[in-house]
Amino acid sequence: SSQNLSEEFAKAAQQLKKEAPRIQFGKIDVTHQLDLRKEFNIREFPTVKFFVDGSRKDPIDCKGVRQASAFITWVKRRTGPSTVLINSTDQAEAIIHAADLAVIGFFKELHNDSVDIFCETAKDVPEMPFGMTASKDVCASYGIQKNTLVVFKKGKPVHNEVLEDGRQNKLDLTRLIKSFTLDLVTEYNLETSVKIFDVPVENHILLFTPTNSETFNAIYENYKSAAAEFRGKIMFVVVNTNETRNGRVFEYFRIREVDVPAVRILNLTSDAKYKMPADEVTVENLKEFCQSYLNGKAKLHLSSEEIPEDWDKTPVKVLVGKNFNRIVF
Repeated sequence: SSQNLSEEFAKAAQQLKKEAPRIQFGKIDVTHQLDLRKEFNIREFPTVKFFVDGSRKDPIDCKGVRQASAFITWVKRRTGPSTVLINSTDQAEAIIHAADLAVIGFFKELHNDSVDIFCETAKDVPEMPFGMTASKDVCASYGIQKNTLVVFKKGKPVHNEVLEDGRQNKLDLTRLIKSFTLDLVTEYNLETSVKIFDVPVENHILLFTPTNSETFNAIYENYKSAAAEFRGKIMFVVVNTNETRNGRVFEYFRIREVDVPAVRILNLTSDAKYKMPADEVTVENLKEFCQSYLNGKAKLHLSSEEIPEDWDKTPVKVLVGKNFNRIVF
């Protein structure tokens, strides 16, 4: 909530006052400040922006940061080095075990495009420690030979991403790394809904199914298998259709009891919805659906009621999504 974020923001300001007094924190109620809202294109609340060198032009947006500690890290990484330089395996281990998640970049040398992108990515992921090394000994002790980004979870490597100049960009890496703050498949509920939207993955696939049905375990395993292949590209979510509090989500996707299990993809930016053409929730069908969506080949799904049988009996015709285009245009 706004209130909560406001408190965390104030906590961060308090602490940074001692550590970095040149960084000023301010709060504005823009309810009646229409000019400011327009100038800085403020559409949602709360919005946090970082102004550099006294310039009003192009402030940096601070999105998805909710804790005071993350605010502090976010600001520090923008005003100083964004990653810790690692020279020994002990140092690497200390970083890896300092938090639930940690990211280490292993490089042959510290001056190339991949290093720059790695350091830029670190600025956007203040929730976890970032370290990088070009030490042959450190790379060897983790069995790494190429330029590689490794995500560690609870001290164990959970993902290796080989970094090649020009192949990755900051946003893709940010999406990939932030996706590890959630499980491979996330069950939708009031608590997780906030976290789901904090990860900047704009493509969400949703499986609508009762989680207590006999077939649930088998379907869930298939869903999980497909999820591993699209990590950071498509976020996999399960919506329990037995949970009455999820009613608004069913309405939004026009899901009815008779339709489940149902699979939909939603693009958050365009709000476009896509329906999996196959009925069976198999690994094969899921992969095919996700791949065709990413390739821009999936068919847009226009939610619609069925066409009523007597739609053209009277002079005023009854139109629904399915016959609208055909009749009107």
